[in-house]
Amino acid sequence: MSGNYKKKTQAVVIGSDHGGFRLKEKIKKFLGDKGYQIKDVGCFNQEPCDYPVYAYKAAKEVSLRNFSKGILICKSGIGNSMVANKLPGVRAALCYNLKAAKLSRQHNDANVLVLGALFVNEALAKRMASLWLKTEFEGGRHLRRVKQIKKIEDEINQDYA
Repeated sequence: MSGNYKKKTQAVVIGSDHGGFRLKEKIKKFLGDKGYQIKDVGCFNQEPCDYPVYAYKAAKEVSLRNFSKGILICKSGIGNSMVANKLPGVRAALCYNLKAAKLSRQHNDANVLVLGALFVNEALAKRMASLWLKTEFEGGRHLRRVKQIKKIEDEINQDYA
């Protein structure tokens, strides 16, 4: 793992565009105070920027297995989800409530949580991030489905190689 991130399970990569910058900073501090090690891949201010740059940087860290989990924030979360899910092994889940965040981990083994700053306030975002990070994948019948996603991904990669 790059950097000084000691425990993979307690380390999180986080990224945002300008629309998610303020919320990202709040989540970053919140998780840091809870003992998580955070790698922030940007953006680093509220100047207009392009979300694909930062979504790619964060998702790439998860895809390369440098981090087991990541969080992305933009205005709606839609664009970040689209970018993140292009990378092999990334299962990004756009969540707007606690139930979706929990189910994305339990049933889908999501490894990137995507939040839309226009739809999730700070208090809810903190609760969602905390719940999402501590929720375990249930496996069982859900494992079969996650393996199917991986098989589809492998077939696509082979078809386009």
